[in-house]
Amino acid sequence: MEKVLGVGGIFFKARDPKALAKWYAEHLGVPVADGQSYGAFASISADEQTVWSTFPENTTYFGTGPTPFMVNYRVRNLDAMLAQLKAAGVPVDEKVQDYDFGRFGWATDPEGNRFELWEPK
Repeated sequence: MEKVLGVGGIFFKARDPKALAKWYAEHLGVPVADGQSYGAFASISADEQTVWSTFPENTTYFGTGPTPFMVNYRVRNLDAMLAQLKAAGVPVDEKVQDYDFGRFGWATDPEGNRFELWEPK
């Protein structure tokens, strides 16, 4: 059985993503670069970093529902995980995206929360 390896990122909606990211950087020390709405926590390797990011409140990246957040989970084998979820009747987005830093896929839990799966390079 495929299992998640850890959390790859935490994403949430904000009325003003850059201003809110700046607030988190100033008050909680979240590692956000000046003028950005995202950052990454340091870790032992680049494959294990955890990304933190704010998104515009009208983003559709989290799906079409009202959910204000999305969690990104690291996986060892994206194709196997997506196949496992499909076989269990979980709604899986047919789109898979490939980047230099890994592959991404999406699915939705029973309460309508979209989540992201990331297979690092």
